[in-house]
Parts: sequence; structure tokens; C-alpha cells
Amino acid sequence: MARNRETLLLLLDVGPSMHKVLPEVEKVCSMLVEKKLVYHKSDQVGIILFGTEDTKNELTREVGGYEHVVVLQDTKVVDGDLVEALQQLPLGTFNGDFLDAIIVGMDILIKKFGETDKKKKRLCLITNALSPVKDPFEGTKEGQVITIAEQLVRHGMGMESIVVREGLNGSATKRIMDENDHLLNIFAKKTSAKLVYVESPTSLLGALRTRNISPVTIFRGDLELSSKMKIKVWVYKKTSEEKFPTLKKYSDKAPPTDKFATHEVKVDYEYKSVEDPSRVVPPEERIKGYRYGPQVVPIAPSEWDAVKFKPEKSVKLLGFTNASNILRHYYMKDANVFIADPGNTRAILAVSALARAMKEENKVAIVRCVWRQGQGNVIVGVLTPNVSDKENIPDSFNFNVLPFVEDVREFQFPSFNNFPASWQPNEQQQEAADDLVKLLDLAPSGKEEALQPEFTPNPVLQRFYHHLDLKSKHPDAAIPPLDETLKRITEPNPELFSLNKSAIDAFRRSFELKDNPKLKKSTRRILREKTSGSNMGKGYADISVQSLNSIENTSAVKIEKIGDLNPVQDFETMMSRRDGPEWIGKAIKDMKNKIFDLVEDSYEGDNYPKALECLVALRKGCILEQEPKQFNDFLHHLCKFCREKNLNSFCEFLTSKELALISKTEAIDSEVSDDEARSFLVKSDTKIE
Repeated sequence: MARNRETLLLLLDVGPSMHKVLPEVEKVCSMLVEKKLVYHKSDQVGIILFGTEDTKNELTREVGGYEHVVVLQDTKVVDGDLVEALQQLPLGTFNGDFLDAIIVGMDILIKKFGETDKKKKRLCLITNALSPVKDPFEGTKEGQVITIAEQLVRHGMGMESIVVREGLNGSATKRIMDENDHLLNIFAKKTSAKLVYVESPTSLLGALRTRNISPVTIFRGDLELSSKMKIKVWVYKKTSEEKFPTLKKYSDKAPPTDKFATHEVKVDYEYKSVEDPSRVVPPEERIKGYRYGPQVVPIAPSEWDAVKFKPEKSVKLLGFTNASNILRHYYMKDANVFIADPGNTRAILAVSALARAMKEENKVAIVRCVWRQGQGNVIVGVLTPNVSDKENIPDSFNFNVLPFVEDVREFQFPSFNNFPASWQPNEQQQEAADDLVKLLDLAPSGKEEALQPEFTPNPVLQRFYHHLDLKSKHPDAAIPPLDETLKRITEPNPELFSLNKSAIDAFRRSFELKDNPKLKKSTRRILREKTSGSNMGKGYADISVQSLNSIENTSAVKIEKIGDLNPVQDFETMMSRRDGPEWIGKAIKDMKNKIFDLVEDSYEGDNYPKALECLVALRKGCILEQEPKQFNDFLHHLCKFCREKNLNSFCEFLTSKELALISKTEAIDSEVSDDEARSFLVKSDTKIE
């Protein structure tokens, strides 16, 4: 732990021009310390303020100058006091000189560690860089910055600068801004300093790197283009999901006087015999079993190893394809980066030549990857060329995992073009919808992206760390309300909607908006308004409402056949399944058979109401899935069946409920006109008479 310990100095501008954003600076710095309390408890953090009315630092006492720079907290191991100090930053009254603050911070680190100690040391500057920098006693400002940068490199210090440019002060001149930006850019070029510009509180909250994650290679070896052509490459993780910290069980049973108690909870498992529950089975007598139907098949470790797939460690090229063939939504899991073996000139040239050729031809490479020996699975992914525009950074490849056939989910949805004309939007509605979508664009042309991925923190994690720190000090504290900055990430931006109220009002005027009842997902697509031009009367409407209300409590269990107890619910559940294209056809076929059984097995019409409910559900399902012919053909066949079996009373029952065929008005694929649909059962009734 001590080997990876970091010492960080926060250089915070608290001058008058920063007063507006100081609350956000307090939040981001407090969050940094709160995360270190979880992940890096041995790290040290110090706080230096510049732009203050007072002056308090050793350099002022030793050599003079460096005014309005205060060492609020010398470097110390992170604790709760640091969080409280960062949550109550004083408001400065003078313009801050960030070069003075950097020199004071360097002096503290040099005196603490000396010139030979190579521990991790970092300076973090947060300012708006709107105040002028004083001229040095000798030389130029550029020369002074170059000297400071050389000292940073010599002493192994890292540095990052976060420039906040929200709500610029009217008195700030463009000349001062350009000069300060030029000086900060010198730091970025001469050292490994990171320079970031932010314009919003949410970007500031994600701009400060709160965790140090050392890059580790997941593969070192050959990129095999062919059996005779190989390139030495290293593979690093480029992105990774940030997860909740591991929360271990804690025990308070240890005596309070025991200073060495770890309070850890250890869990032991005992396996006992079924025949003799009092007998504990030792490890050498245990074997893993795998279920195969109702049986449990034991497989010894030696047998498992014999049949286990053990691919060789390798990265092999399978071929090239046009970049347009690999869509963005194909990417899975985290992204990696392929770089040439550092120090291997031939490998660097080979990677650069391949990347630039692929870029010129607009190609990507498909590769088969096994990162380590004995890895249980093979990964197929795509290499996208990443051509560098900087001289000191070589070309590389971005790698993304591609899905296998088993990973692809095919969702079957009917085309909007198949819906009747009455359901299609007109030009005015389409234009209103387009305007609404455009105003919700988070990256409009000419403006900064609202929620930049690299600068947008995870609001759930941010709130978790804050609440964890609060509970450590006040165990009975309630969950605090959501922070205003995090609300901008999780909730719609009220300013965006107020500025575009006209487009929203136009959308409302163009469409008839109704409240959607809160229903389960499995029933949302079923409970729809009765289509315009429907030929059904009051009796049919009553039955429709009754049958639809009965499916509100449909089980989330996957139904594979229509049962006798709740056939309508089973039918609707099968129709809503999207894990395969066969379920819609199977549901319609099973429902037809169920209706035949109900009608044929009916005694004096006792099954007619239930059969009608099934017919109503089948009709609605065929309309939604654009299968009108299946219902119309079935209704013809059902009426013919009733005449042949002397079940004319069922046809009379359908006529009284005004059940009709599906017309072109309800489904564009239907071959039945409105008049034919209305007169179908009337004709059938005439034939019966």
C-alpha cells in the first residue's frame, strides 16, 4: 500500500472571479478525499489557496514575495477533517497568481521528499485563469514557466490544470486569458501535465481525477497477421466500468480494548451427508454435480479438465472489412487499446504503417484474441485505427469486442409503414416531432456538449461516497436530498425547456396527448385505444374492456402454451415475447385451436362467452401484429364449422355482439372493405335461417 501511496496538493483559486463556482470546487475536492478514504487510505493531501487576503507560506518568510497564497492544510493522511476543510473554503479578496501557487506547492513537496525520493507526487490546479500573472524579476514569463516545468520533471511531479470558464467576468480582457492559456499550454507540452477546460458545474465535477488507476497490460505478444508476419504489441484496458467498492462484512463483537482486532467476518461452510446428517463430508470425498434434467451428473475435476477448451495465448488476424460494416451498437464490454511494443522501433513503424493504410482505405480488422494461456473463452473483436496527430504519441488501434450469434437479440417489431393511413403522422406532426428531437440534442452545433462522457461523473457513485462520509460522522443521519449539480445529470434541464417552449407547445398542439396508466411492461402494448373506424358496437366494447382488464396481473413467467385456466392471458403473454420469431405464430395457432375446443365442447352455450373473449383477444393481436388475413380466414372457417356441426347458436351469439372481420381501415394488409366486414355476420346469419 505504501509503495503506491500518492501525495496530492490542491491549488485552489479563491479570488473574487471564482466566487460563483467555489461551491462546485468544494464539492469536487470533497468527493476526491471521500473516494481516497475508501480506495487509498494512506494517500496524503494538502490544500493551498491563492487569491486570499492573507499570506501564509514558508517561501514568503524565507525569500519574500508570493503574497496572497495561504497553505490552508499541509500534506497529511486523508481523514474527515480534510473533507470538512474543503467544504468551508474562505472567499478571497485579491486576484490570484497561479504561478506563485505552483511554486509554493513545489517547494512543499521538495522539502518533504527531497530530490531522490520518487514517490508519487501530484499538483492539481483549479482556476479560471482570468487574473494576470506578475512579471518575474529576471527574464520573461515564458522562461519562468519553462524553468518550473523542468523542475517538475526533475523531481518526478505530475500536474493537472482545470480551467473553469463558466460565467466569465466582464472585466477580464482577452489578452490576459490568451496569455494565461499560453503559459498553461507550455506546462502541458514540457511535462506530462493535463490541461482541461470546463464550462459547467457538471463538467467540473467529472474533470478532477479522483482515483489513480495504474495501467496494466492484459496481453503482451504477437499480433499475427500471417504465419510469417507478426508485430510485437501490448494491450491495455482503455475504459472500464467503475463499480461500487467492495463492501465487506463488519463485526462489532470484538472487545473494545483489543487494538489489533480486524473486525472481519469469516464464513465457513460444512457439507453433510444426506443419509447421515450428523456426518460432515470432508473435501476429498466431495465432487461437483451438474443438473441434467431431473438428474444430477457428477463430474470429477480430472474429467472436467480433460474436456475443457484450452486455447493457446494469441492474437490472430481473421481479415479486413469496410468500417461501415461494423456498427457502433455491435460493441460489447470495455474497450482496449493496442500499442506497439515500447522501444521496438520496427514494431512502432509496422503498427503505424498498418493503421495509416487502414485509415486511408476506411477498413477495420477482425481479430481473434486469447489474452492469457488457459483462458476459457475466445474473444472476437474489431481493431479500429487510431492515427495520432502528435509527434510524441505513436499510432495505435482501438479494440472493441464483437458479439457472437448467441449474443445478438433479434427483436421483431412491425413496420410503421404497415399501419393504416389514419395512424400515420401528417407533415405538420412530423415537423413538430423533428423540432422536438432537435431541441433535445445534447451536442448542438457551435456549443459545448452538455454532458461530455469524459467529464460526466456517475451520479449514483457520487451520492454514495457523500452519504458514506456523512454516515461515518453521524450514524443516524438520513439520506440527504440530491445535490443540485447531480440533478442536472439525472433530471431534464429546465433552462433547455424554457428556451424551447415554443417547440414544445407546437408539439402539444399537433398531437392529442393522454395520460398513460401505470401498467406492467407485458400489458402496455395491449392496452391501446380502440382504432378509429372500428365497426364494433357497445357489446363488443364492453367485452374488449373486460378482457383487457383481466390481463393487468399477467405473470412475468414465460408462457409456452395456452392453458385452460386463463387462455387470454397466456395468449397475450406469448404474443409479447421477443426472444424468438416463432412465438407469434405459435400463439395465434394455439388460440385458434382453443376457440375450436371451447365451441365444440360447449353445453347449451356455457362456453360461448369465454370463446368470445378468446376471439376478441385473437382479433386484437392480429391487428397489432399486422396479421389480418389469419383472423379473417379463421372466422370464415369457424362459421363454416358451426354450420356443419349444428352449432348455429354460436354464430347468432357472435352476431349479437357485433364481432366483425378486420377491415382495411384497421389493418392496411387486410383485403376486406368496411362494408364487407360489417355485413359478414349478417350474411352468415341469413344463410343459417
